Amino acid sequence: MLKPAALSALRAALGQQVQENVLLAPYTSARIGGPADLLVTVRSADELARAVEICWQTGQTYLVLGAGSNVLVSDQGMRGVVILNRARTVEFIEGAKKHVWAESGAILSNVARRAAAQGLSGLEWAVTVPGTVGGAVYGNAGAFGGDIAHDLLEVELLTPEGREWWPPHRMEYGYRTSILKRGQIRAVVLSARLNLKYGLANEIQAKIEQFTSRRKNTQPPGASMGSMFKNPPGDYAGRLIEAAGLKGMRIGNAEISTIHANFFLNTGETRATDLKALIDLAQKTVLEKFGIKLELEVELVGEW
Repeated sequence: MLKPAALSALRAALGQQVQENVLLAPYTSARIGGPADLLVTVRSADELARAVEICWQTGQTYLVLGAGSNVLVSDQGMRGVVILNRARTVEFIEGAKKHVWAESGAILSNVARRAAAQGLSGLEWAVTVPGTVGGAVYGNAGAFGGDIAHDLLEVELLTPEGREWWPPHRMEYGYRTSILKRGQIRAVVLSARLNLKYGLANEIQAKIEQFTSRRKNTQPPGASMGSMFKNPPGDYAGRLIEAAGLKGMRIGNAEISTIHANFFLNTGETRATDLKALIDLAQKTVLEKFGIKLELEVELVGEW
């Protein structure tokens, strides 16, 4: 529920960047989702911190939404406040350690490509990863043997104690998870510093082209949330779903991809409830056939 005190304070702080009853589907990679009571667009780490502080002070429920690539928003939408993170300043910094500083709303793949264009190596794995720097830090995004846990120098968090810089070990990273994603602390990612090193431009570009080609050949185009399930130890979620006979399965306009079974697609005017029904079917069938419980990598948002 939207609290009048939060609405008043957010309007005073951010003015026309505050909108009521806004459909969230255009702000998610799956193009699915009902309305938010309030959508607050922030364009800097300072604005993000202020918006979150207001929510904390007024006891207002909220969600920080970046590129919307790893979430499934319900058809009923999100009660309370959705903070749309468009804080995207990026700086490449010389020093004892060459690194890039990026606000949490910066698109990770864009940061990786900008680094490559300057002959800087280390983030080639990220060029095909959807989502923002903040989302990647939050969920320990990774691909092709690389991940945020390996490349993070430090992260700027807003906590109830204020703005703090944390080293990677405090994030307690695991496979596609962190202390933040597990909900063990109350904090929001404001910015991050990622390690880089000088490399040969042709070698960096060759690696990027290799990763891009592999991603294009193995993952489907179209509206999706990225990988639906985490890979279980020693196996692959996509292989299990395909072996369970579910590749290409459809409910309404929601489809388990015929290219990669760990991608669930919106093929047109798809409802969140149909995608959720496919998720439930995949989990139930894989558990029955193989005794393995698939764990969601995507987060369910809103009222279900």
